[in-house]
Amino acid sequence: MNLREFIGLSWRQRRKFVHDLYYSASPAGIRFQGFILMLDIILISFFMVSPFLEHGTMFLVIDYCIAAGLAIDLAARGWSYGNLRRWLRRPLVWADFAVLISLVIPVYAANLGFLRILRAYSLIHGETFWRVIGGGRWADTQVAESTKAVANLFVFIFVMSSLVHAGFAARVPTIRSFMDSLYFTVTTLTTTGYGDIVLPGFGGRLLSIIIMIGGVSLFFRLVQVTIRTPKVRFDCQGCGLQRHDSDAVHCKACGTALRIHHDND
Repeated sequence: MNLREFIGLSWRQRRKFVHDLYYSASPAGIRFQGFILMLDIILISFFMVSPFLEHGTMFLVIDYCIAAGLAIDLAARGWSYGNLRRWLRRPLVWADFAVLISLVIPVYAANLGFLRILRAYSLIHGETFWRVIGGGRWADTQVAESTKAVANLFVFIFVMSSLVHAGFAARVPTIRSFMDSLYFTVTTLTTTGYGDIVLPGFGGRLLSIIIMIGGVSLFFRLVQVTIRTPKVRFDCQGCGLQRHDSDAVHCKACGTALRIHHDND
């Protein structure tokens, strides 16, 4: 469909067309979502290296261009979703709003820049990623859970590193770059504690405790998801339990007989 044909549609038809592009599994929708997915990967790569870049005029131009694109994307998603209130209740939408706030207020980039990595969280936990990757067949598998666990740990490390850098770089002489903040976060998370970088005061100790507890919890969650027995999705007719061992013949919750279909059945 070209622009002239799109303009010729009614208001309802336009919204349905955009909705299908963003949320459907049609060939056109998958192609469009794949394009958006590639843009997201480029944005996340930029967000990862931005703490190491000089924040000059060119950086601000790129920053505002990304903000404009993300604002248009959010507006299109919300308009085409069909129920704006329900759309606004989605946590991933607020993660994207947090990213947008960090982009439109570059004066406070040192304090809000860490919010941008939430785009990685929104990407991995969103439906579009799994709809495009593998045609959705990995959406409720151990692969998806492991990937989400890795993303959670990665986002946590980056956010904590940014908080350390924004809150303590000016007060701790040993924190001379973002890499120093990242180094402190990783050594604290792993409870190595070399002691060459120490955050002062009550706030520094509190943030260190959060890094240790939160990081270790996410790391053990990743290990648990990775090594546990793979599960398959199959709705039990008796109790509704959805995840079972791949070779299960009875539901472990209610004992109902199961007939789990496999690719080689």
